[in-house]
Amino acid sequence: MRPARLAVVLLAHGSRDPRAARATEALARAVGEQHPLWDVRASYLDHSVPRPRQVLADFAARGHRRAVLVPLLLTAAYHGRVDVPGEIAAARAEGLTMDVELADVLGPVDGRISPLLLDALAARLRTAGAVDAVVLTAAGTRDVRARATVEQAAAALGARLGVPCRVAYASAAPPLSGDVVAGLRAEGYERIGLASYFLAPGLLYDATVASARSAGVAVVAEPLTDIAELADLVAARVRATAGRRQAAAYAA
Repeated sequence: MRPARLAVVLLAHGSRDPRAARATEALARAVGEQHPLWDVRASYLDHSVPRPRQVLADFAARGHRRAVLVPLLLTAAYHGRVDVPGEIAAARAEGLTMDVELADVLGPVDGRISPLLLDALAARLRTAGAVDAVVLTAAGTRDVRARATVEQAAAALGARLGVPCRVAYASAAPPLSGDVVAGLRAEGYERIGLASYFLAPGLLYDATVASARSAGVAVVAEPLTDIAELADLVAARVRATAGRRQAAAYAA
């Protein structure tokens, strides 16, 4: 007997820029296509709909008894530590009784970065062109612990590529990508690449790209969006959360 489909809720931050929602929906489709025994839906914390509690309520109404919620976040900053669990609590307050398991964020957890995330970042850069140094640019956060995980990702990416890799932010914390690119150029690097620590395009991504271009960056990688390696990472978070025995039953 085939098992019931596993309900999977992908939870993005959300943006006023419609490109962000399109990217999230594309990722949900990519994960669903890889795993046809999973029922995968996108949701958003802000700016877009549906909210996660709406998706969970719909799953419950359709007879699902269990769901895995995956935060589409690259750091465990305030959104990951407070807003995401708060959405589950709000759904419970509205009467949700189904079992909801919360997966880890996509970025480093407990000092460990998934090789799949590095694969995704490296793949985007390879598509853009060869580099002799890299700037890993992120949206930015005031959370010191979250910024430390971006530094970990940059160090791991630099080791993977065999080139220097430094961090920049679009907002909330220095340095800007243009300042880092200028610094690397002053050190003699010529083919500097901008690696995108963004899951989707938006105003902050546009701003950090413009800053890097103004300083002479040679290569600009696109956001991760629905690249196959990112879909693999999301699926890995689902499997790890669902448990080994259950994952074997739901495997495509």
